[in-house]
Amino acid sequence: MTDDNAVTIRVLAPEESHKHISVLSDILIDCVEGGASVGFMAPLSRDRADAFWTAVADGVAAGQRTVLIAEDAETDSVVGTVQLVFGQPENQPHRADVAKMLVHRRARRRGIAASLMRSAERAALAAGKTLLVLDAVTGGDAERLYLSLGWTKVGVIPGYALFPDGRPCATTYCYKRLA
Repeated sequence: MTDDNAVTIRVLAPEESHKHISVLSDILIDCVEGGASVGFMAPLSRDRADAFWTAVADGVAAGQRTVLIAEDAETDSVVGTVQLVFGQPENQPHRADVAKMLVHRRARRRGIAASLMRSAERAALAAGKTLLVLDAVTGGDAERLYLSLGWTKVGVIPGYALFPDGRPCATTYCYKRLA
């Protein structure tokens, strides 16, 4: 899929997922440095980021995840990513989790996150998933984005996670039915 901003969203093929570890680590490190609560504390080392993306690539190879990337034609670089996590309990074959929706700070405010999410929804449907679940920092940009894309807010857990600098933050859980 290509949007109006010369950005192409595509599913990262299993055989190429290990080749993108470095650039995906760059995006993750940038997001953590920018204060995003995405499961990591600052400072996030290159080794830790690479280890995370190596595990993700292994999950892609095993069919437990799908990684989508946003490629910017102007800069010839990957500027965003989102994951679908399929490894659910056997009584939830219809469900996937959305994880690590990340856009590099230099590429924000161009609709890339919304394009990634719409593409993730299509990829989930193509994989036979009809229910998606995610969480986001309460009151943050991601929560506003998800709600604007038709996600349903389930509830808020105060003090659920930490920002990279150690401050606590509340987390909002959301779901979306796809069919």
